[in-house]
Amino acid sequence: MTKMKAGQALAKVLESWDVDHLYGITADSINNTVDGLYQERENLKYIQVRHEEVGALAAAADAKLTGKIGVSFGSAGPGATHLFNGLYDAKMDHAPVLAIVGQSSTEVMNTNFFQEMNQDPMFTDVAVFNKQVVSAQQIPYVVDAAIRAAYANKGPAVVIIPDNLSGQEIDYSPLKTDKVYEKAMISAISTDSIDRTIAMIKEAKHPVLWIGKGVAGARDEVVQVSADFQMPVVTAIPGTGIMPTDNPSFMGSMGRLGTKPAFEVAQAADLVLFVGTNFPFARFWPSNVKVIQVNNNAEDLGKQHDADLAILADAKIFLDDLLSRNVKLTASDWLKAAQEDKANWDQWLDGLANDDSKGLRAESVIKAIKENSTDSSVFGLDVGNNTEWAMRQLPLNRDQKFTLSGWFATMGYGLPAGLAAKLSYPDRQVFSISGDGGYAMVMQDLLTEVKYNLPVINVVLENQSFGFIQHEKLVANQAPYGIDLIGANWAHIADDMGAIGFTATDLPSLQAAFKKIKELEASGNTKPIVLDAKIRNVDPVDTGFMPLDPDQFDEKTIQAFRDQYELGDQPALSTILKQRSK
Repeated sequence: MTKMKAGQALAKVLESWDVDHLYGITADSINNTVDGLYQERENLKYIQVRHEEVGALAAAADAKLTGKIGVSFGSAGPGATHLFNGLYDAKMDHAPVLAIVGQSSTEVMNTNFFQEMNQDPMFTDVAVFNKQVVSAQQIPYVVDAAIRAAYANKGPAVVIIPDNLSGQEIDYSPLKTDKVYEKAMISAISTDSIDRTIAMIKEAKHPVLWIGKGVAGARDEVVQVSADFQMPVVTAIPGTGIMPTDNPSFMGSMGRLGTKPAFEVAQAADLVLFVGTNFPFARFWPSNVKVIQVNNNAEDLGKQHDADLAILADAKIFLDDLLSRNVKLTASDWLKAAQEDKANWDQWLDGLANDDSKGLRAESVIKAIKENSTDSSVFGLDVGNNTEWAMRQLPLNRDQKFTLSGWFATMGYGLPAGLAAKLSYPDRQVFSISGDGGYAMVMQDLLTEVKYNLPVINVVLENQSFGFIQHEKLVANQAPYGIDLIGANWAHIADDMGAIGFTATDLPSLQAAFKKIKELEASGNTKPIVLDAKIRNVDPVDTGFMPLDPDQFDEKTIQAFRDQYELGDQPALSTILKQRSK
């Protein structure tokens, strides 16, 4: 045993779990814990953020990008409440996160002391583990247990520590139990399940392979299953990039953040092989579609849509078993038509990106990011129209990574995600992509990127509107009230904060900005960059419902939709299928 203060023992437990950085703001109710971090500063880096919300969001982004636990902390009272947004994001996206929360010293607890709160019930809903320690000696044990719970339950764990306890000296011995956190794979898949899956795919005329994040690590298998069984591939947004985005059979995602080809194959599908996802909008699939669901969580089977065949299995093992049968279906007009539909969509997006005749378009900015990114770039995405534009065009086809606030969908996620990405992947190029609404919520932590020499490229798409909400108001025939924003010179502000700012208002200035950014990267720049892109406030096409099929909609409805979103003459999938069957 070694004598040391409990705060230092806490830091050693974090190190034993390979935590190398954590986020927070020190205060009088957590000072002793932070002093313990100071004692271990050679191995555990404290990242001082300017708002605890940013720290908690960055910790969630760390977990989503790396699979390893993210850690943040806050003081009693306001520090604790500021953590909530990031903790709920972690809960909704099933990310393992640890929050260390300060509390008033035990001698003044229950006396209505300054900033004292009953914090236990505060975290009841959000946390998979929620404990307040009652002695200094138990601090390392409870923190270790919290980390195990966060991994096991894929969510946020909370440990509340009265400040005087972390400052007390204890006898510390490292815990011997192995640091096991990877979930065991469910490997036993019945022969009958594989037989029935193959039979149902062969029987279907329009089968679709629909995958989610649970298929991560099975890129080659997804590509091969798509080819062998002649199925276009659709992903839930978090699963984007598992199938290379430049693969002709990849349709994109369905829904508001999706694509025309994904919507159309979903509407025409008669069978969905639904693997590794709990996609919430599956409930809106056509009522007559058959579903084969494969998931390693029994609770998720049938949760969003009744399954004709439910298989409890690890996604990769299931796909391997399917491929082991060596079934290769003949080339189908269904897959060829879907591929043509996707090629038309990509060509249309490219046409928008090359047109600044009425002002700079968001598609132009995302295309520039695509052209200036690398095969290993990491993208931190905010919430709003910027997410739609990014997900439709970003290259996620090599070793790139991205993270976003999926289910909780909290604005302000982009900058903390970029900050986290650069800390976790210091040798990679990192972008954050935000709207001006989300960026303004957290822009103070550009100072954090400056302080720690994190050369993140922060792209701000300024349209002076809450654009995502603007669309909802348009659809609901409501007045555009409460959505307009005051613009700012984000590039100039960035310069004043110690970063490097560029402004783009058209294609030439956009290209000039990226030329300078590339020069800065080549010279070893360590300052964060802000690209202030002044874009047209254009409502991006809503791919959640697209009335384009002439077999279902009249010509007037179809033309009105095409005109509204400048869709041009790209044909409906049903039209392409008919042309191929002639």
